[in-house]
Amino acid sequence: MSRTIRREGAPEPLFWQVWAASRVLLAVVLMVVIVRDRRRFSDALGNWDVQHYLTVARDGYANPQEMAFFPGLPAVLRLVAQVGVPMWLAGALFALACSALAAWALYRMGGLVPAALWLVAPTAVFTVVGYTEAPFCAAAFWAWERARRGHWFAAALLATVACSFRVSGLFLVGALVVLALVGDGPEGGRRRRPSRQPLQAWWMVLPAAALVAFSWYLHSLTGSWTAWFDAQKAGWGRGVHTPRESFEATWRAAQTVAWPDRPRVAWVFRAELVAMATGLATTLACLVRKRWASVAYVAVMLVAFGTSVWWMSISRAVLLWFPLFLLVGELAARADRQRDFWRGTVVRAAVVCVFVACIIADVVWAWLYFHGDWAS
Repeated sequence: MSRTIRREGAPEPLFWQVWAASRVLLAVVLMVVIVRDRRRFSDALGNWDVQHYLTVARDGYANPQEMAFFPGLPAVLRLVAQVGVPMWLAGALFALACSALAAWALYRMGGLVPAALWLVAPTAVFTVVGYTEAPFCAAAFWAWERARRGHWFAAALLATVACSFRVSGLFLVGALVVLALVGDGPEGGRRRRPSRQPLQAWWMVLPAAALVAFSWYLHSLTGSWTAWFDAQKAGWGRGVHTPRESFEATWRAAQTVAWPDRPRVAWVFRAELVAMATGLATTLACLVRKRWASVAYVAVMLVAFGTSVWWMSISRAVLLWFPLFLLVGELAARADRQRDFWRGTVVRAAVVCVFVACIIADVVWAWLYFHGDWAS
């Protein structure tokens, strides 16, 4: 039986073995960096945005720049800290647990291959530290899984949780509305009419209300309805630009001459270019399969990233694109069903090459992050 088919109930033992192996791989990189550079665990795990989430957890939104970060993760960190767990460690443990939940949802939707690929994705290091990728994916992927099975109230509650972690929840809500109105095309290559449940779209009022509530809260602090966007613009240059301006700025940033003292940064921006291309390919593949809800989810994100001052953090956003991982799972399943031996072998080899490339990039990216270098 194919490992790529959808599984019901609890995951098989191999799923947990893959999950554990992927986490151990990242732990090995962490230990190498700590021993080699004599860094503390808290320093290696607490780079970049982790510090912002820790600040919000301790001080709230006293600093306007911190308003760029949603309150879900800081609330969890502050809660766990009440029992004596350091917040930097709480963030890592929470992400670790959420990574299992997110991969489980992918397993239920597409089988072992999509789940395994997500676990070893190039930026998987952000699923074991105090970032929002793992908790958002856990809530968002399960919201999608529940909605596809017709459990819309559960999907709405999970989407509400996702909206508390990052603005990407807005794109999830829009895609779930599209899913309810027009469906998401045939799944797994099966030719059947997509399910439509237009009335269920009303459940998306719940997660939308969570986004409005956060905006309202920031307005109560600042008197501005654009406080979140203003913080993004002030701290990270997230202003609105034309796609051409954004691309040209990214292209310049991807040249080593732009970073004479930090040449590795150029490689990270080159990865942003690859990530954008991957997103466009995913959108095109979903369009061909008439998966309108998946298109809405990925394409709107690409528009948001592609009109910023430059392409930044798209490499991390790839983790959010469950349609991409499900498509690779379907490709692997097609190889299992392929009657032509050579065609099946070529497809399998391509999938294996994707996994090997991801694992190598996973190790490199983890080293960058734990070492404290810019990593998207």
